[in-house]
Amino acid sequence: MARIYILICFSLSIAMSVSAQVRLPRLVRDSMVLQRDAKINIWGWASKGEAVTVKFYGKTYTTQASDNGKWKVSLVAMKAGGPYTMEIKGKNRIVLHDILIGDVWFCSGQSNMVHQLSLHSVYYPEVIANANNPQIRQFWIPTLTNLMGPVQDLPAGSWKAAVPQDIGAFSAVAYFFAKSLFDRYHVPIGIINASVGGTPIEAWIGASGFKSFPTILKTIATNKERPETEAGYLNHPPSGKSEPVDKGLSGTTPWYSTAFIPKGWRQIGIPGYWEDQGIRNLNGVVWYRKEIEVPASMSGKSAKVYLGRIVDADELYINGNRVGNTSYQYPQRRYTVPAGLLKAGKNLFVIRVTNQSGKGGFVPDKPYYMFFGEDTIDLKGYWTYKVGEVFVPNRHARRVFPFSAQNAPTALYNAMVAPEKGYAIKGFIWYQGESNTGNAQEYGQLLPALIADWREKWNMGNIPFLYVQLPGFGDFNYLPTESNWAELRESQRQTLSIPNTAMAVAIDLGEWNDIHPDRKKPVGKRLALAAEKIAYGADIVYTGPVARFSKKEGDKVRVFFTSVGGGLITSDSEDLQEFAIAGADKKFVWAHAKIEGSQILLWNEEVKDPKFVRYAWSDNPVDPNLSNKEGLPASPFEMECN
Repeated sequence: MARIYILICFSLSIAMSVSAQVRLPRLVRDSMVLQRDAKINIWGWASKGEAVTVKFYGKTYTTQASDNGKWKVSLVAMKAGGPYTMEIKGKNRIVLHDILIGDVWFCSGQSNMVHQLSLHSVYYPEVIANANNPQIRQFWIPTLTNLMGPVQDLPAGSWKAAVPQDIGAFSAVAYFFAKSLFDRYHVPIGIINASVGGTPIEAWIGASGFKSFPTILKTIATNKERPETEAGYLNHPPSGKSEPVDKGLSGTTPWYSTAFIPKGWRQIGIPGYWEDQGIRNLNGVVWYRKEIEVPASMSGKSAKVYLGRIVDADELYINGNRVGNTSYQYPQRRYTVPAGLLKAGKNLFVIRVTNQSGKGGFVPDKPYYMFFGEDTIDLKGYWTYKVGEVFVPNRHARRVFPFSAQNAPTALYNAMVAPEKGYAIKGFIWYQGESNTGNAQEYGQLLPALIADWREKWNMGNIPFLYVQLPGFGDFNYLPTESNWAELRESQRQTLSIPNTAMAVAIDLGEWNDIHPDRKKPVGKRLALAAEKIAYGADIVYTGPVARFSKKEGDKVRVFFTSVGGGLITSDSEDLQEFAIAGADKKFVWAHAKIEGSQILLWNEEVKDPKFVRYAWSDNPVDPNLSNKEGLPASPFEMECN
């Protein structure tokens, strides 16, 4: 018993000793970038009343932990430089190495801010291959949620430099932004990236930011009562009826097997949606099959297969072996064929495609091929197909949609933003909005609420807030049309009324068939131009033309612009496109458009009393070709004539 008692006491003493040691937040660690020319907060936790000393750059700072164990010191403002070492000492001693002083930017949003350079390696191979920028660093915050309230720290994360072994994990937009600033100012650039794909803006705003949103405040209160785990999607069929099964997997021989003998398979083209090729209104599983001739030079080699994009999910089998799979529609399909699988001659390729709603199949205008070295095999053309499973809507089913914590108001702010609010930064960059196109008008209140909330939490004044206006996405429409995406872009444009904000217009950088367009470099560079103007005070033209107001002149409308730079031009030397005009009925028709100095004159003979004008008002406008002579595109807009 005595021995057990001693062991217990020893264990307790160790636990008490550990709990009393100085502890730092995850963000404050080796290789961090600290903000130059600003008060720098260093904080952490220790035992109540514990004396804490911080030594940095020849100065010593002392403090005591408060009753709740928290402590903080504020370092004097410093010029850019490094690397430096920092010592933090209490009952224990921590030494941090390789610290730089420069500019720190907090980067956030959804998937287009998430998208790492590795996902765009085909478009930017030289960027990854030649990356050697150790003074550009990223702190990547893992996806985290909390419905109860702001948390104090992160469970994981580290600072990584933009060097070959780590550059692939950098946000592409944030990296090109940082690289442009580094090349311009030659100071270290730190990126704190808190981004999650498919998330609405509401999830990124703290509770205090919703003071003017009583309905959302009620939702926040309700969500705090939720259990830690929530049931996923449920579709409860009436009793006595069995769930459908995929015939391609339920038989004695699966359809991907080389031993399977196909019967009754029909012809279909890749790429293309099956609804456009004679299969009507099918949600379910469709199997594609083809024998691909492989040259001897590729036999046994580890090749790459590019399957563009597939709606929604897919599994690729080669010679009976599963090579890769993707569970949702947006990622580009790039699979590696393991060495030894391919053989000279005929090889069986089978693709199992699952689609839940809308058109299923292979997105057109994407790459579909296999390659090794200089050997390339085109995978486009006719395949055979057979339906493995049909998802039959059940009118009697009770459909329960899942609760998604990462989409809930405050959930991402609490877990991913709040822990960094004490860290001094230069400003924010934001790329988000795709998930809010369903409430595009409300976004006009939500984005300003987020800006105000974050600025208040950082307590650094009206620090710069730079954001990306959504690019084009979706089918082209050659007639004037209504558009949720255009409404959201207008909400983003209106947000420019907030001081110290800037918007990078990206209407010309989208892809009709990909919500994650490859051209991330110009997005980053346009954000950097905005930073040069707003954050660094450079005397430059930093954005394209932005409509300021419009004035009615008889049966014509004159639109006045700011940011015209060297003058208004068309980017493709064609006539101005994408301007529309309407009377009080808001029935828009295309307008004739003429550049007159820094203004544009619009008219259409059918509209005798114009009241409204629009530019590039579509999910994906066909040819938005207004820009300034500096090559920066004009922002889409809608405006009532004065």
